[in-house]
Amino acid sequence: MKTRKGLAAVAAALSGVLVLSACGGGGEAKDDGPASLRMTVWSANEAHLKLFNEIADEYRKSHPDVTEITFDPLPFDNYTTTLTTQIAGGNAPDLAWIFENSAPDFVASGALRPLDDTLKKADGYQYDDLSAATLKLWQEDGKLYAYPFSTSPFGVFVNTDMVRKAGQKTPAELIAAGQWTWDNALATAGATAAKSGKAGLVIRDFDYKGWDNLSTFWTGWGAQAWSEDGRSCGFASPEMVDAMTTLHKAIFTGKALPGPGTTADFFAGDAAMTVTQISRASLLKDDGFGWDLVPLPAGPKGPYAVVGQAGLGVMKKSPHAEQAADFLAFFTNPTNSAKLAQFFPPPRTSQLTAETLGKTNPKLKPEQLQKVVVDGITSGVVKPSHAGQAELSQQVRAGLDPLWQPDADVKAVLDGLCAKIQPLLAK
Repeated sequence: MKTRKGLAAVAAALSGVLVLSACGGGGEAKDDGPASLRMTVWSANEAHLKLFNEIADEYRKSHPDVTEITFDPLPFDNYTTTLTTQIAGGNAPDLAWIFENSAPDFVASGALRPLDDTLKKADGYQYDDLSAATLKLWQEDGKLYAYPFSTSPFGVFVNTDMVRKAGQKTPAELIAAGQWTWDNALATAGATAAKSGKAGLVIRDFDYKGWDNLSTFWTGWGAQAWSEDGRSCGFASPEMVDAMTTLHKAIFTGKALPGPGTTADFFAGDAAMTVTQISRASLLKDDGFGWDLVPLPAGPKGPYAVVGQAGLGVMKKSPHAEQAADFLAFFTNPTNSAKLAQFFPPPRTSQLTAETLGKTNPKLKPEQLQKVVVDGITSGVVKPSHAGQAELSQQVRAGLDPLWQPDADVKAVLDGLCAKIQPLLAK
């Protein structure tokens, strides 16, 4: 659980920028010397960092004023807290990867440099190719404050060897029969776990802490964390109660998901299925188990898709903000966007085709890319985000803690959660 001290750092970092701006100190810091740029990222994946560094090296060949570009992986679990603590402590990066759940705070805070002019003026950038739908979360008053670096729908990776050995139909077979639903997915996961002695289904990065990843589950019931305007709690709705009751039974009765305190890495062969994004495909080994990638199962409300999104922004107070913005334009131009697409689905309309994505995703079939990525971006909803996300997220996580007990009263827990967060939503 995030500490009060950590939350204070988040609030102080962002509100401090606003105070400086109000006092006339909100302009970009100036430094005429050679630029050494640092970009924070959540991923320490070697394949990701290798590609980032290759793009950075190419940029530096024609930009001698930039002497160094480093990518600084921060731990996923406390990424935003660490980033904002760096900002508050005067050690802000020049560029930063920002999660969708903290987008409202960063965009409104004044911490980020507007990017529109730089991107539109960049040679060959093709700004109009960016999908308007992917930009919305990162815009305010007609200005773009972060580039939607990755708009990635969630799908289900399947260990087909493990599922078959358990005598179960694979998700592909269930899809062909029109039976790929959460009821059948959970039944398959439970049966496979019982047969294999390993985990059935893992919702990636949830681990009973990252509650917003459960939106990949409850959206199938038509449930929402809060209303569209963000002012009313949705956790006590009948749809959410039904969804969380199903999840609770799957954990503690059907044993379809590993219980609290138990971890299982799908990519190491420890689980039959995992809900995650295509950026994790690089973890699959060529000589490993048989696998597939399929869309999320249909819920009671029918088929659906959930999208995770990350923005890439330039810190307004960076002494090298101009060079950082120029590098961002290079990093995300059409050529490099196509390279990055092997891990991070781009916002460029021209590149959101199975054929284009397939060129840089050799492990994934065109059909998988079409059904999970392209169709998912077209129809998906973005994971929950809200102003004041740090405090709100802490309260949601604490409010859900009693749910992860075998004898929990699901409705009572969710009613209590809404009572706790409604004052924050109503601000």
